[in-house]
Amino acid sequence: MAHQLKNNHTDKTESILKWAMIALSVLGTLDAIYLLVLKYTQSEAMCVGNHGCITVNNSQYSVIYGIPVSVFGILAYIAIAALVLLESHIQFVHENGPLADFGISLGGVVFSAYLTYLEFYVIHAVCPFCVTSAITITVIFILAVIRLIKQTAN
Repeated sequence: MAHQLKNNHTDKTESILKWAMIALSVLGTLDAIYLLVLKYTQSEAMCVGNHGCITVNNSQYSVIYGIPVSVFGILAYIAIAALVLLESHIQFVHENGPLADFGISLGGVVFSAYLTYLEFYVIHAVCPFCVTSAITITVIFILAVIRLIKQTAN
């Protein structure tokens, strides 16, 4: 009976972690799409606050080999959500998805930290949507660490 209760609690916790990662991935994807639209429209009306997002989005650091940084964010968030959703359908993803989510989100956190450094100390402008993305990927990373620890403990 106690073992069954532990499994039910573990299943419920895992489900909450998965859905939180999916919800945050959707939020991150929408945020990155917003930044991509802003990049191409240059609409100051879209830039909330101090117009720092226009400055950041026009900086030399906003593209990598001509590809807007927000595209990489969109791909990362979609990949994380897809992996979580596919875990219950594909055995390989079930076994390796939490590690892949950890790796993708770790890369996102490191890259976001670099971009945040650039905002504050090089560009001297802060983009609220970029900060939102940095916080979102950091929370996803924390959830990915928890899931990975739980997976290795079982």
